Amino acid sequence: MLFSTEPTDLNIIMKRICFIAQFPPPIHGLSKAVATLYSSTLQSKYLFRQVDTTNNRKILQTLWKIATHKSDLFYFTIAQTRGGNWRDLLILKLLQWKRSKCLIHLHGGYYRTLIEKDCGKLQRSLNYQAISHVSGTIILGNSLKNIFKGMINEKKIFVVPNCVDEEYMLNACSYKEKINLLASQPVLNILYLSNFIESKGYKEVLELAAKVQTEQKNTLHFHFAGKFFEEKERMYFENFITKHQLENTITYHGIVSGKKKNDLLNLCNIFILLTRYPNEGQPISILEAMGNAMAIITTNHAGIPDIATNKEHGLVIDKNNINLKEIYDYILRLDKERSLLRNICERNYNIAHSNYTEQQYINNMDNVFQKILEQ
Repeated sequence: MLFSTEPTDLNIIMKRICFIAQFPPPIHGLSKAVATLYSSTLQSKYLFRQVDTTNNRKILQTLWKIATHKSDLFYFTIAQTRGGNWRDLLILKLLQWKRSKCLIHLHGGYYRTLIEKDCGKLQRSLNYQAISHVSGTIILGNSLKNIFKGMINEKKIFVVPNCVDEEYMLNACSYKEKINLLASQPVLNILYLSNFIESKGYKEVLELAAKVQTEQKNTLHFHFAGKFFEEKERMYFENFITKHQLENTITYHGIVSGKKKNDLLNLCNIFILLTRYPNEGQPISILEAMGNAMAIITTNHAGIPDIATNKEHGLVIDKNNINLKEIYDYILRLDKERSLLRNICERNYNIAHSNYTEQQYINNMDNVFQKILEQ
């Protein structure tokens, strides 16, 4: 009996998409987003393949895999460091030589600053040339469109917001219970959930906690969770708590995930992230807070204005003029006017569950894939 080596009808219909990206481990915002998309229901619509770029030491192996892959579209998540950018330029040049469709996805907001200020003239020129040849680019929000302005036709710039892992979305039953308890809740819980980097604003949050302690506001408690990358940051945090005797005002939860993270998100009512972090794009932590019915206190940095606006979602302040008294007074107002806090929490919860679910993210990405493949 003879067996045909021709592709099946299914393979003829299904387009092939190769992911050039960082896959877990380690698990972080980018790798989790890639894994969510790669393992989604879109596998029944497209033939997915992957080239993992996590280990830069395997660049030759990476280039060989890309060179030998036969795909209708290469989906590529680009870096925001000088070294990573050189690797990306090699990959983009290879895809150009292959005459392959390439869709790049920027999970941040630093790329344009990187090539204009951190890169030399040659590297900058190569980036402009490389981007001009791609089939499309994905950014996290409309406010980030200027990143690729003058580099590619604006019609080739697509907006796909981040999403919240279903595991960290508050379910309807828990949401009702949380909202109903808000009016009589004796203590409001304020959350800082991010890495301990100075430009993320954790020191300002410590200052707010110290003011709460000084003025004996027993109806407010601060929760911190995240990773210390440098010992000096850990020492500053611990010494500040000791110096200002904040042991009863602050709880540090370490690095949280799974049920511990779920419980913390459900516990807290106000989320605060006073970020000016250069690589910031669209913080998933803000979306997680919204998905858990919290009011948001943040800055107008990077892509944040696309997901949080002043008054509607909480307090959004100028990143270049962080006024701690304004923030403190706003927190006291939310504590006093629980109906106002409830309205904001309800609004944020509904927005998150309408716009920032995993399924919405998958649908948005599918729409972009289709548009690029139809070009």
